[in-house]
Amino acid sequence: MVYFTVLWKTLLFYFFIMIIYRIMGKREVGELSIMDLIVSIFIAELAAISIDNYKENVFISIIPIFVLVIIQLVISRISLRNTKIRSVLDGNPSMIIERGKVNFKEMLKQRYNLDDLLVQLRSRGIKSIEEVDYAILETSGKLSVFRKVDDKNRVYPLPIIIDGKIQKDVLYQIGKDSIWLINALRQENYLLEDVFYGFYQKNKLFLIKKETVK
Repeated sequence: MVYFTVLWKTLLFYFFIMIIYRIMGKREVGELSIMDLIVSIFIAELAAISIDNYKENVFISIIPIFVLVIIQLVISRISLRNTKIRSVLDGNPSMIIERGKVNFKEMLKQRYNLDDLLVQLRSRGIKSIEEVDYAILETSGKLSVFRKVDDKNRVYPLPIIIDGKIQKDVLYQIGKDSIWLINALRQENYLLEDVFYGFYQKNKLFLIKKETVK
């Protein structure tokens, strides 16, 4: 009887957790945010405790799992609409290498040492820092790398508006300011809050309105 109880609880939680993660959305394991990771650990612990304690009512674990999922969905919905909350919960990407130069101050701020950088570069087949043009440490801890190319005139698209918010550090990189950006938006008959994504490439501003991505 004990083995049967453990078996059916294992099968129940297997399919239940699979459905739960389908509801929570698709994300790679390496791209889980801090909140996603916390919820995942709690769900795994609750399921393990329930299976191990075969005399315990299964709903004692299912109810808190449901509560965790609801909290996660509500927070995800809020952070999707509010960039400040999203920044607090998930953090912001960090420029580790910019135009071939290592940003040691940002590395210190993120507690990201040189060994971490070299390991991630080698995992992408890059032997030396000198081969890198840009490297960005994403909020998931993954390093996005752009190699140097022979074409010196090649310019990567730089995001200057994300979800209606001006990226002032990027504006500074391209030698522009907020006044220039607002005037450019006016020429296109755009309001800042209406822009979902805007990037600057080859001296041109490209805009995507929020209504086009609904």
